[in-house]
Amino acid sequence: MALSLAERGRGWTSPNPMVGAVVVKDGQVVGKGFHQAAGAPHAEVYALQEAGDDAKGATLYVTLEPCNHAGRTPPCTHAILKSGIKRLVAGMKDPNPHVTGGGLGFLSGQGLDVAVGVCEEECRRVNEIFIKYAVTTLPFVILKCAATLDGRMATRTGDSKWITNSRSRQFVHELRHAVDAVMVGIGTVVKDDPRLTTRLEAREGSDPVRIVLDTRLSIPRQAKLLHLSSDSDTLIVTNFSATAEKRRLLERANVQVLTMNGHEDQIDLKALVKELGRREITSLLIEGGSRVNGSALRAGIVDKVCMFYAPKICGGDDGVPICAGPGVERMAQSMRLKDISVHRFEDDVMIEGYVNRESVR
Repeated sequence: MALSLAERGRGWTSPNPMVGAVVVKDGQVVGKGFHQAAGAPHAEVYALQEAGDDAKGATLYVTLEPCNHAGRTPPCTHAILKSGIKRLVAGMKDPNPHVTGGGLGFLSGQGLDVAVGVCEEECRRVNEIFIKYAVTTLPFVILKCAATLDGRMATRTGDSKWITNSRSRQFVHELRHAVDAVMVGIGTVVKDDPRLTTRLEAREGSDPVRIVLDTRLSIPRQAKLLHLSSDSDTLIVTNFSATAEKRRLLERANVQVLTMNGHEDQIDLKALVKELGRREITSLLIEGGSRVNGSALRAGIVDKVCMFYAPKICGGDDGVPICAGPGVERMAQSMRLKDISVHRFEDDVMIEGYVNRESVR
């Protein structure tokens, strides 16, 4: 129940984790809560408020170790003590190396019965983005692509509308809602003129920061993503070969130009994700074309892959492949995925998996 509550905060809590909390007394749920947004009260506070006096002598289930430090909000451990909770069950310790174990140790020292590690794998999966950023200060990177069964993202003429069905495309909007930023290459902007916003059915969504890799600053001035009414920014990433005049022409409200090191028409993606982490971008969804996909995988920045396959076959070797650029020489060198799951969206299939770092040579 706490895990389900935590999921309700997806897309709204960054850079904070998603947390759910449930108060149980005499076998009955007397309080529930989840962290709704950064700066808002934590899940434990909402659950304890709902429980009221019933929290005395009760058990608090929470997906993440309660905080024992003051940030935007007071320490949750103090609220737990004040409520009269007698037992705490936490799904996992806080991954932040500076605070891990502090909340659990404090509450245990105050006489509470404390247990940790219940449904830990599920709790870690819910907060995979927060965990990576807390430990490394680097964003969690998801590579998404859609292809035919014979591995083509577009025909030889560049036509790609539409490979997958509307249900698959709606799930991509769920992915955009869940991340801090979405990234494409200039080729995708020129060909598709995307907005890269979040459009969910029947509910509000959060727009990610839009990132475009554009070494020559050749983005058309009429491109849709330069003229959006959105709360999030558009970030054009270029290298030192772009002229100052081009930069000035592009910079406007909600549009920024970021200059990174790179070789000719390539951006140093490892350096870029470090810079994004410095800007508190905790997660990045790559929706690029073949060149961006290949570059991201070769740079070793990808953590998770979501590959959509539609039951279609182009039937030739002249379409656009999933990845462009040099691949491995031997199959033994290929990148392997782990923790694979398969999802169906009507006739489409999505394969989801995590990059096995041990397989990356």
